[in-house]
Parts: sequence; structure tokens; C-alpha cells
Amino acid sequence: MQRRKFLTDTSRYVIGISVFGAINRKGNAFIGDDPTTTDILGPFYRPGAPIRANINPTNFSGDLLHVSGTIFKEDGATPFQNCLIEIWQCDQNQMYDNISDDYNYRGAQKTLADGKYHFITTQPVAYPAAPNSNVYRPAHIHMRVSGEKQQDLITQIYFKGDPNIENDPCASSSRSIKRVLNVTSVKHNEKQINFDIVMAKEFKPDDTVFEKLSGLYTMNDNSIIEFYREGDLLFMKWNGQIREGLRYKGNNAFDGGMDNNASFQLLDNGAIKVKVYFVTVLKQEFTLEGIRAFKYK
Repeated sequence: MQRRKFLTDTSRYVIGISVFGAINRKGNAFIGDDPTTTDILGPFYRPGAPIRANINPTNFSGDLLHVSGTIFKEDGATPFQNCLIEIWQCDQNQMYDNISDDYNYRGAQKTLADGKYHFITTQPVAYPAAPNSNVYRPAHIHMRVSGEKQQDLITQIYFKGDPNIENDPCASSSRSIKRVLNVTSVKHNEKQINFDIVMAKEFKPDDTVFEKLSGLYTMNDNSIIEFYREGDLLFMKWNGQIREGLRYKGNNAFDGGMDNNASFQLLDNGAIKVKVYFVTVLKQEFTLEGIRAFKYK
């Protein structure tokens, strides 16, 4: 229980949001739809969630929420077949299951030819943005979509009418407008939301860039940050918790949430230096610098 409380408390410190891609354009005309905007990964992403539709616990008897939609390629029209969509959320006690073998409120699916997905869950709840804070993160569901030849997407969906949206920099951003969704009733104790996803054009470095930069870095606040490859993203694990998935933007630099970034510098002595910038949901900004202490290859 103490470990779960520690994990819950540290989950409150999360990072801002950004956009992958721009409106598709052909000549003077716009085509398709805007790529779905990104959001924070947060510290509670857990790889390896089981393939399943129902992510509620086995003995769950509360209200059901159906989350469904279609995933499209970057043209906004072609269904994205055989991509992996993962979702995760907190339970009704504001807790994320990061330790049990049941992977409660976590699941994954692969899309078929029609690009459709459908999960059964329950509506999550809001929780404090930091320990002892009176600012709450609005209720939300995390998503990650990954597949060949499209930019991996990390995002979140929110719920219209949530009073906590106004004070949350992620949910209240203009970039999140299409991810604040209406919940409609299906029948007694069952509701649904529809969320169609448009992927963005893939932009990733050569494999050697990931190999060159991956490893453990000792930071100037005595923390440890690990950088490693996940799909076409550079994942960042800070003191043992996965915190962000960063996309490549060129010249050994990567970005994740709004203005959040990591840039790497190759020093003359063969060492590698990293500079990481964060903005929290409490709108606090800080910068860390470090040197790689261990490389993988």
C-alpha cells in the first residue's frame, strides 16, 4: 500500500502538451483532417498491457463507459490497419495500477482493416495535480497509438462539463478542444464516447541516432534519467518512472509536451551531455542538465 501511495503521489507531477503535424494541404486545398493533438504521457504508462476490450476489474459492477472510434492514417481518410492502441486510466480511488498482474484499467488492441477500436471501461475521476494541492487534474483517459509509417501518438481524452478543465493547462489548451468529448447514454448504467484519431506523418531519425543517445544520464539534481527507444519515439524514464515519449525534430533534439524538450550535445572527449526542459501542470518550469554515465551499445 505504501508503494502504491508513493506511485500515486509522484504521478501528480506531469508535463504539458503539444501538436504532432499540421493540417494536410495539397496545392491551395486542405485535405483530410488535422492530426490528433498530443498530450502528456505522465509517469504511469505501463507497457505490456493485455490485449482485451474490457479493462474493468473482473468483479466490477459499476457504470460502464464504451470508448470507441476509428484510427485513420495521415490523410484523414484511410483506416490505419494493424496499429496498436493502448489505453490506461485511474480507478475510482484516484489510483493507477502500476504493480498488479491484473493490469486493471489498462488494455490494448490491434486494429483490423476498418481501423476501428472499442474499449469498455468506467468513467475515471479527477485527482490532485500534486500532493496537498487544491488544483485537480480533470478526469481523463490516456492513449498511445503506434504502427508502421505513421508518427506514434500519445494523447488523452477529457469529458465535457468537468469543472477541473478550466484550471488544467493541458485540458484547457486550444489544442485539446477536439479531445474534450460528450458522454451520451446508451442504456441504464451504460454510456459511450466516440473518438476518431488521425495520425501524423512519421518523422524519425536513423537508428544510429537512437543507439548513440540511449543510456543512463546523471543529472545536476542527482536524479537519474534513462533515455531509450520505443517505436519511433525516445522514451524518458526519470528515477524509474516513465515520464515522456519524445519525437525527433532534428540535430539531436527531441520534443514532447508544450515546450518540453531534450537536446543532446556530443562533447569533444566523447561524452554526451543532455539538457531537459519541463513545464508541470501547476505551470512550474525547470531545467535539468546531465552527462551520460552508462551507454547501452
